[in-house]
Amino acid sequence: MKKRKQERQKLLKETIFENPFITDGELAEQFQVSIQTIRLDRLELSIPELRERIKHVAKRTFDDVKALYADEVIGEIVDLQLDQSAISILEIKKEHVFTRTGIARGHHLFAQANSLAVAVIDDELALTAKANIHFVRQVQVGERVVAKAKVMQVERVRTMVEVNSFVGSENVFKGSFTMYRSHLEGGNNHEVSN
Repeated sequence: MKKRKQERQKLLKETIFENPFITDGELAEQFQVSIQTIRLDRLELSIPELRERIKHVAKRTFDDVKALYADEVIGEIVDLQLDQSAISILEIKKEHVFTRTGIARGHHLFAQANSLAVAVIDDELALTAKANIHFVRQVQVGERVVAKAKVMQVERVRTMVEVNSFVGSENVFKGSFTMYRSHLEGGNNHEVSN
């Protein structure tokens, strides 16, 4: 019994290291134990809960953002490659949803995507010039939305950014943003390779 626990904790530590954004529920399912067992394992291993892991990664990542202050970002930015790609996570809480239905208000999903499109721009000034958005499915209270931004084209004063938001592997929001930027060194237009 003791050896099995040690093996599980070793694998748990490796799993969280590889994916710091995995939930206790997902871990419990993966290891076929209760959520309480996962929480106890994390405590014994001094691994913080998901919210603290996200904040830790976001704090390290945010230092690279040029166009926004930390309190202007909707969600937690957990990965950022300026003028290339970015990822943010937004936990849908009671304050994000309609009271009667528990469905997230669309402006929160838009704000997460839009602020990520601004954050990915390698410039002091980045503004949304145009947005084409599509809400694919409703998002419920308690769900975690992972937004992924990809820079598609960089021009002298405009950058095209695509943002797709997911709950698990299911796409819930799509957006194409044309972002105004104050300048770009060199001034040459170029396509971003995939």
